[in-house]
Amino acid sequence: MAAAASSDATPLLKDELDIVIPTIRNLDFLEMWRPFFEPYHLIIVQDGDPTRTIKVPEGFDYELYNRNDINRILGPRSSCISFKDSACRCFGYMVSKKKYIFTIDDDCFVAKDPSGKDINALQQHIKNLLSPSTPFFFNTLYDPYREGADFVRGYPFSLREGVPTAVSHGLWLNIPDYDAPTQLVKPRERNARYVDAVLTIPKGTLFPMCGMNLAFDRDLIGPAMYFGLMGDGQPIGRYDDMWAGWCVKVICDHLGLGVKTGLPYIWHSKASNPFVNLKKEYKGIFWQEEIIPFFQSAVLTKESDTVQKCYIELSKQVKEKLGKVDPYFDKLADAMITWIEAWDELNPAGGSAKLANGKA
Repeated sequence: MAAAASSDATPLLKDELDIVIPTIRNLDFLEMWRPFFEPYHLIIVQDGDPTRTIKVPEGFDYELYNRNDINRILGPRSSCISFKDSACRCFGYMVSKKKYIFTIDDDCFVAKDPSGKDINALQQHIKNLLSPSTPFFFNTLYDPYREGADFVRGYPFSLREGVPTAVSHGLWLNIPDYDAPTQLVKPRERNARYVDAVLTIPKGTLFPMCGMNLAFDRDLIGPAMYFGLMGDGQPIGRYDDMWAGWCVKVICDHLGLGVKTGLPYIWHSKASNPFVNLKKEYKGIFWQEEIIPFFQSAVLTKESDTVQKCYIELSKQVKEKLGKVDPYFDKLADAMITWIEAWDELNPAGGSAKLANGKA
């Protein structure tokens, strides 16, 4: 089955990429991914009860962290890591020492392309990350660096070199990533449309980032991949990946980095309860009408020439402008700074802290 689809003798970026998985259950889903994931190192972040034993299929190289580990490693700064929410995954980004990260949810399975072949989602993400992005001028053939495509007539030659790709955002077949109101209106809707396209999201354009099928260059954008304060003890949930996406996009636009979306697809196996989701999203549905204009108008100064500096400057703007919406954003802004402090403590060599405008 899936084993036949793995044709590469040497997996791409085998020693340069970690796979981060947040979970509250046994990871049986890895069996389907074995042909694609087994060569790579896994970082598993266990949410919920830390005394529960999570079973991982044999043969995988992994490290597993629960809440006790997070508290031990980060000490007082562990307060910035969400509890009882998949946002806990960003702890895995922090402790990784690899250049690239791929993160996936444990209810996501291997999808098939229109020919019936298993899709190696990780391989496609890597291809996206290793090719440039074109955020400054839209190419009507989408990604010009893909085989069979190129820049179309009228595309400025001065922009054809592109910029480094910081983020590869994948999509889903079967269960779409809908909010609770849309789930309630369309309870039986399934996504069966496979679009064979990858495109760069233009500069100045935000997008709703989904964390269930996502890869990024940790050296380029890692410190901005903070999934916020969500879940237990917080007034909001299910906005963790979107918050990170809005912050990341503003910073990528400022530093001249690219974000791609489209391929690869994964098979999202089950829909979460829309009534539970509505309770988590309720405030966010109203708040996003203030949050999105905030990010659309956010401007960073020239002095912010690293991801950390950008993120700290953005956190101050969050406190100043979104703190008026709800006291939660004051707390979130403080957590953003705590996150950067914890990141720098665990990554003292600098990594992306030494990168300005995406260049070493």
